[in-house]
Amino acid sequence: MPDPIEPALHLVSTPIGAARDVTLKALDVLAGADVLAAEDTRTLRRLMEIHGIALNGRPLLPYHDHNGPAQRPKLLAALAEGKSVAYASDAGTPLVADPGLQLARAVIEAGYEVRTAPGASALLAALAVAGLPTDRFLFAGFPPPKAGARRRFLEEIAAVPATLVFYESPRRLAAALADMAEILGGTRDAAICRELTKRFEEVRRGTLTDLARTTEDPPRGEIVLVIGPPEAKAADDKTVEDLLRSALETMRTRDAADAVARQTGRPRKEIYKMALGLRDD
Repeated sequence: MPDPIEPALHLVSTPIGAARDVTLKALDVLAGADVLAAEDTRTLRRLMEIHGIALNGRPLLPYHDHNGPAQRPKLLAALAEGKSVAYASDAGTPLVADPGLQLARAVIEAGYEVRTAPGASALLAALAVAGLPTDRFLFAGFPPPKAGARRRFLEEIAAVPATLVFYESPRRLAAALADMAEILGGTRDAAICRELTKRFEEVRRGTLTDLARTTEDPPRGEIVLVIGPPEAKAADDKTVEDLLRSALETMRTRDAADAVARQTGRPRKEIYKMALGLRDD
């Protein structure tokens, strides 16, 4: 008999490709939860069958964008009875480009607990293999499908000083790359990550211009686009001095110089020399 699961909504991450990528905790939750819900019940049934987890008469409810309002009261009622509810996305981590957000919010507003069984995520998998900076990133989800809205969307985030991550449809990939090269900057480094963890996994790296030129026929499979941050514009001396004065109020000289060099893109040795001068003053 599986161990009892805490009465709560358990958000269960499921594999994005290889079934063996599921975690032991996820299997425990799927085996022991009183009620199961899934974005795609067929996908969850197949995963459970692969790992030898029987349904044993427990309810397995579909929960997706179209039926969410009708299903949420049923799941909240189960929680009110002190039962445990497990929700699994079609693939990856629930609530990341996934219909589970409204369910989690409703559960929180009703005063019940939300727990997670963390695991696979196409977002994090793409960041791991793209070879681009990961210290700061923005997950921007799916760009709008229509060209005008997509271009406005890209203009809003073009200057964000972080690596950008998008999910995209294979049939819209070429058009999206062309707009990204024009609006975000064709020299920005990028990676097209396709079918991550699956048999035909592929990662193509290059500048946005290069990738836009070489992407014509719609590729097959799931696509994650990772685009490196914009090049930092070197700050003028006055801006650097103002930043240094502020940093020196709370940091040692060396740490202040490091922080301001990262902020401004100016050489660290140059910034450190300026910091020493300000200290002497």
